[in-house]
Amino acid sequence: MDGRRVNSCLLFAVALDGCEVTTVEGLSGDGEQPHRLQQAFLERDAFQCGYCTPGQICSAAGMLAEAAAGHPSHVTDPAAPSGEPVPLDRGEIRERLSGNLCRCGAYPRIAEAVEDVIR
Repeated sequence: MDGRRVNSCLLFAVALDGCEVTTVEGLSGDGEQPHRLQQAFLERDAFQCGYCTPGQICSAAGMLAEAAAGHPSHVTDPAAPSGEPVPLDRGEIRERLSGNLCRCGAYPRIAEAVEDVIR
């Protein structure tokens, strides 16, 4: 929502009037080719049920933007320069995506898909 990651299940649609909302369907820009994260999820078989996968992909897109903008996470090295892009290793990826919970268990492949995108 407005360029920030949010939990859509906790927001009332009426409260988003006037906000820019990006869904998994809107990530692709041209509508013809999948977004690079969508493609990586396909290639890595990083799917969970139909409820969680769109949230995982949208959260990963937001997480990549946050790291590129220099926003630290709880596991970012405190000595890292402030405001500089945060390097994303497996620990950073897992921490930044830790808010998306699901019982399906595709977490390792999701981290691998994100790593494919940042390489």
